[in-house]
Amino acid sequence: MSDNPLSSISPVPQSQTMRIECFAATRPQQGRSQNEDAFLIGRGERPFVALCDGAGNAERAAKRVLALFEKLFGEATAAQTVDPATWNKWVKLLDSSLLGSAQSTFIGLVESNGGVVGACTGDSRAYLINREGQCRILTDGALKHRLGSGHAEAFPIRSALSPRDILLLLSDGAWTPLSPYLLQKAVASAATRHFSELPGAILDAASRAGRADDMTAVTLRLRSITGAYSSES
Repeated sequence: MSDNPLSSISPVPQSQTMRIECFAATRPQQGRSQNEDAFLIGRGERPFVALCDGAGNAERAAKRVLALFEKLFGEATAAQTVDPATWNKWVKLLDSSLLGSAQSTFIGLVESNGGVVGACTGDSRAYLINREGQCRILTDGALKHRLGSGHAEAFPIRSALSPRDILLLLSDGAWTPLSPYLLQKAVASAATRHFSELPGAILDAASRAGRADDMTAVTLRLRSITGAYSSES
């Protein structure tokens, strides 16, 4: 058995040049100005994304987690960033960093070999909507323990991505009002618009039920381009 966590993912043909497109939108709870959600998008040689939903202390917990995660990610080798053992270690370190303070969910993903690898803990979710419009939860089965609880465990995420697949990261304020059908409908409604408008379209759909919580949507896809690889959108 291969030790490569992406061994089951078919690489993008070398004749194609792909890049990651990633955009996000976030809105505070209705009637509030502070937002306890936060996200991070890395568009370097190893594109990555992370989303946190903090609790009880404005946005400080989420931003604290993301700052430490960015440091850990930057110190890791490319091989380490796609190793599930590394993500397990990171989640434990992030959990310890919040002990005795506000808690936070966490989802982090890195692009590699035509797919994504990462981990989550808490009740934020990752969804994959494929080229046929079918919606699947990638984080189904993840434990609800947040970072800072002392019990957070990394739930592994691994998925191939085809150019027409869309990956969604949503805080609970964004996904709770949306069934998979409504989520598919929101994505379809934005199909003719620029991809950067999709996160806002998802939050618009969720907002129709009222913004009872902070809400954040991060959208990611592979796109075929001409010329050298670029992670910039």
